[in-house]
Amino acid sequence: MTAPVRDDGSNPLRWFKSTYSPSDSNDCVEVAVTSAAVHVRDSTRPDGPHLHLDPTTWAAFLTRATSR
Repeated sequence: MTAPVRDDGSNPLRWFKSTYSPSDSNDCVEVAVTSAAVHVRDSTRPDGPHLHLDPTTWAAFLTRATSR
């Protein structure tokens, strides 16, 4: 088992499920927010790789994704 990803070396990230993911499925996107970054991972691979974006980039992504 790998150690949980930590925001500053002491606190584990608190992941939450995307509101766009179906409630009856485990296949979803999970997000964890810190003051320095927004972390994104695949819920089916919680110990796998994840993205980390600065808050400005995340905000631009959300604006673009929700404008369609």
